[in-house]
Amino acid sequence: MSQGRARFLFLNIGHAYDHFFMLIYPTVAVALELSGQGFYGDLLMPATAGFVAFAAFTLPAGWLGDVWSRRNMVALMFFGLGASAIGTSFATTTWQLAAGLFCMGTFAAIYHPVGIAMVAESQERVGRLLGINGVWGNLGVAAAPIATGSLAVWLGWQAAFVIPGLLALLTGIAFLLLVPDEMPVRRRKASTSTEAETPGRDILIRVFSYLGISSLLGGVIFAVLTIVMPKIVEASFSVEQLGGLIGATGLASLIFAGASMTQLITGPAADRFSPRSLMLLLGGLQVPLLLLLLAADAWTTVAVALALMVVTFGIIPIQDAIVARYAAAHWRARVYSVKYVLSLGVSAMAVPLAAWGYSGETGFSRLYTVLTICALGVVAAALLLPRPSKARVPAAQPAE
Repeated sequence: MSQGRARFLFLNIGHAYDHFFMLIYPTVAVALELSGQGFYGDLLMPATAGFVAFAAFTLPAGWLGDVWSRRNMVALMFFGLGASAIGTSFATTTWQLAAGLFCMGTFAAIYHPVGIAMVAESQERVGRLLGINGVWGNLGVAAAPIATGSLAVWLGWQAAFVIPGLLALLTGIAFLLLVPDEMPVRRRKASTSTEAETPGRDILIRVFSYLGISSLLGGVIFAVLTIVMPKIVEASFSVEQLGGLIGATGLASLIFAGASMTQLITGPAADRFSPRSLMLLLGGLQVPLLLLLLAADAWTTVAVALALMVVTFGIIPIQDAIVARYAAAHWRARVYSVKYVLSLGVSAMAVPLAAWGYSGETGFSRLYTVLTICALGVVAAALLLPRPSKARVPAAQPAE
């Protein structure tokens, strides 16, 4: 395997790990509730610490990736996730659990500004590569419920942290052995005299305004849905219908896995079509789907949830491709870090929002209403994107 392919493979694995580790505890919370150890909303709250760190350390991670070494930052992520997950398994109090999840979030924060910037360094077919990389990330989302639920049922909730932690440590060792280091991006100067056409100031203001708004509101939708999906499925069926936690988490994983393949379509589409048109289409579809969840039940809920996740996952590589198109390579990691500090920052709100939005009598009705309002905001923000005739810039600014 060439060094380039090995690098891309590990970046894909890292994206899967990143989302997987952040979603271990939300499924553990469902397992603890089913075993009679508390109410779902209360049990979910320690996850807030992890999502706060996930957002707070995104900016410094992006800066370090640009001025130090992106490869070494990704290696640090593998080792940090592994060690902190194993440490979390020893928690005996709520505060210890929150501290362990905070450490996991700290190291998970590295991936999005650093790993995605490494993927976007390619000068060609950036949307396609981001789409493939996005599928891996979504497969991490998909694997988390069923893997965590199965380990919690068969070996106890601690094993749901220990076994992935050991895998992350082994992956970090392999990454250091197979992927060589490179000089910091700021020391790499373009060797070609050809410069990409630079978009005007007005277009940049509109694009980055869109990214700011959509990262905030879209981040709420993504974070909440990935956190509560196992509970949405579990609450829609009786124990006899699905067979308990493993059945519910397995169905949630199938929803995520099926939806993740969308990025193989929307990623390349971002190279060919107007981001404005794509975002208006996908963002507009979120609104009726969220409203349908208010009245859906059992298998109808599964069908609507699948369609909703198809749209939600499909948006992600388009937004990342917008950054790759408009941001110069030498500060692209910092642009990604700002984008993700917004979208991941609201993920810290997602846990208390999900807890507030659920009740034993009405389910997630309040939550779906809030998410619908967020989806309307994402659609409105897409109108800020320039029309195709005003956005004549390359598919990506060249890597330096």
